[in-house]
Amino acid sequence: MPRMNMRGMAKPKNVANTIKRIFRYLGIYKLQLFFVMLAVIVSSGATVACDSMLKPAINNYIVPLYQRAAAGEQIVFADFYPFLRLILLMAVIFVCGALATWVNSRLMLHVSTQTLYRIRRDLFDELERLPMRYYDAHTHGELMSLFTNDTDTLRDMMSQSLPQLFSSIISVTAVFVMMLITSPILTLLVIVTISLMLFIVACVGKRSAAAFRDQQAAIGKVNGYIEELIEGQRVVKVFNHEEAVIKEFCRKNDELCEAGTRANTYANILGPFTNNVGHIQYALVSIAGAAMIIRGMLDLGSIAAFLQYTRAFTRPISMMSQQFNGILNALAGAERIFACIDEENELDEGTVTLVNASETLPSASGDGKVHLVQSYAQTGEWAWRIHKEMAADTDMDVTHADREEFVLRRLQGDVDFKDVSFSYVPEKEVLHHIDLHARPGEKIALVGSTGSGKTTITNLLTRFYDIEDGKGLITYDGIPLKDIKKDDLRHSLGMVLQDTHLFTGSIRDNIRYGNLEASESQIVAAAKLANADYFIRHLEKGYDTVISGDGGNLSQGQRQLLAIARAAVADPPVLILDEATSSIDTRTEALIEKGMDSLMEGRTVFVIAHRLSTVRNANEIIVLEKGTIIERGNHDSLMAKKGRYYDLYTGAFELS
Repeated sequence: MPRMNMRGMAKPKNVANTIKRIFRYLGIYKLQLFFVMLAVIVSSGATVACDSMLKPAINNYIVPLYQRAAAGEQIVFADFYPFLRLILLMAVIFVCGALATWVNSRLMLHVSTQTLYRIRRDLFDELERLPMRYYDAHTHGELMSLFTNDTDTLRDMMSQSLPQLFSSIISVTAVFVMMLITSPILTLLVIVTISLMLFIVACVGKRSAAAFRDQQAAIGKVNGYIEELIEGQRVVKVFNHEEAVIKEFCRKNDELCEAGTRANTYANILGPFTNNVGHIQYALVSIAGAAMIIRGMLDLGSIAAFLQYTRAFTRPISMMSQQFNGILNALAGAERIFACIDEENELDEGTVTLVNASETLPSASGDGKVHLVQSYAQTGEWAWRIHKEMAADTDMDVTHADREEFVLRRLQGDVDFKDVSFSYVPEKEVLHHIDLHARPGEKIALVGSTGSGKTTITNLLTRFYDIEDGKGLITYDGIPLKDIKKDDLRHSLGMVLQDTHLFTGSIRDNIRYGNLEASESQIVAAAKLANADYFIRHLEKGYDTVISGDGGNLSQGQRQLLAIARAAVADPPVLILDEATSSIDTRTEALIEKGMDSLMEGRTVFVIAHRLSTVRNANEIIVLEKGTIIERGNHDSLMAKKGRYYDLYTGAFELS
């Protein structure tokens, strides 16, 4: 299947909507955010208050004392008391502002951490609900980038950029008011220079946003390639492709470097530019202020305070411009995250559920319980719970009926494909008019070249993919597959894949993964059935041996045996073996053949195999070629036909 590029997810669709989504998460912590805002206001107010005290300090204390001293009057220490009280008051205000800043930082750290926790949880929950089609279209590295790079940039924005942005807005507003009160003329001069600065910042910001989006997309590509190469390192070394993969990595790394260089070039332009504009503005205000003092339009204290206001006004704007790029970077990552969260979940319109016939079932009336007849309840078997109207429409045999709206049908494992066609990509069918019927307890073997459609058939049976309306019908125990809830359907299926996947944890936990309620005796029995018990007990810690790195401390054959044991402990009525013994040597395969026969006994089994010796005893062997069934029958009848199966079995035609 073709993979989609995650770059499409990074392209902005609606920045305003992304910001709204972020604040929706932050809105859960309204009380903490209220105190954050209060602390920011106190901190900004303290800064402005300290600056505003420069005017009375100069006009009311420093200048009069200087004039008295210049006139020859003797100055004693007591004359400094009013000035010292003002300095002490400024110190108290400064300490209060510092404490408010500390409170703001601590609270925002807590809010951002908890918000990211919720975002990661929602993202992971969504990934667990997405259809397999989505995973086929995106690399693991690209998806991992959502949890690492994108959430990291989002964390920096919430814990640093947003508080600084809000603090800057409060400070700029308060300082601007004080500037207007002090000198409207000088304020107009500041507005002109700041307007020029903001215009250039806006122009650079547009280019910077696009560059940061390209950078995030390039990071996802590099991560995906690195993960792919780490997983396939053995293959790389076997075929001596080290130089080739290094060359390809360098190409992707160069793209990331170029995107990062563009992004950070724009980011690094803004800081020096705003700082230099601030210096020029300070010089212009000083010159204009000096001229106004000479003309008697302004006093010394006012110009000193105004110059301090100028720095206090320019500094937050400079900080906002520097944070602007980080915010754009974070918004690009947030859009990728929300795009994934907003992906359409795996659709499930099924209403038929799987129930244990020995338990009571909910009912819409009466005492709230439906008590099954005792003779059936004692079997402890599983059954499909079907609405009566659906059962009437399908004309199926019913084992027992609830008192009200539902009927029960015993789970048997009868699978029927009727004229099924399917395509992963529109207008490119991979299955053409497939008809096959697996009766309860039968073993169906699927044989054919790579890409012939064998795995696709099992993907449809597990509803990893659904057939389109009008493209045929798949029934399970006479029930249309699309009418069965996916969770219940998959609960009735067991699968052993060619590519085993084991989870970090003990061997016991990995086997129990097939049935989380399995007892110790059931786990051991499943391991014995798969012929895994012998090698497990010879490990240092036996069933408590911890598997790490997808079973890297075990051989490929041992991992395959554990996968078979995992399927055995699930005890499903329908079993899918997709090259289940492909990674097991001939001797090990012979040892577990008897156990596999026991595992398959009484179950409907679909076997995909390249080793044709493993399908000789199948009830029906189906030979596929380019999505079409070209031969079917048992081993003897197909050998007698001397067709494609005969050629495959005798080696006249090789599977590719």
